[in-house]
Amino acid sequence: QLQLVESGGGLVQPGESLRLSCAASGPTLKDIAISWFRQAPGKEREKVLCVNYYGFVTKYSASVEGRFTISRDNAKHTAYLQMNSLKPEDTAVYYCAAQGPTFPYCSDGAMNFWGTGTPVTVSS
Repeated sequence: QLQLVESGGGLVQPGESLRLSCAASGPTLKDIAISWFRQAPGKEREKVLCVNYYGFVTKYSASVEGRFTISRDNAKHTAYLQMNSLKPEDTAVYYCAAQGPTFPYCSDGAMNFWGTGTPVTVSS
């Protein structure tokens, strides 16, 4: 059973950076596409970025273009979300998710495995 655990969230000021991590256990991360989602207070969950098994990235949110990047380290079974130039509107709980071990490519399909989320607050 794939398990995903996010870390790295916290309180930062506008303009600062954070790097979130998504650690996988169970099947290795190597064969799995990882997506990052976020859910702001009172809003629907939003898909932000996805990185596939080969390291190719699919972008889903125009609001983070040029500021957020996704990457992965298969040897460490970990994916990352680097967030730069953070804005108050980036405040949300951030989740990593995956369709599963047989889905190495990013897609619009439903995610079957989710982490519990890590909160990010951007405020002065």
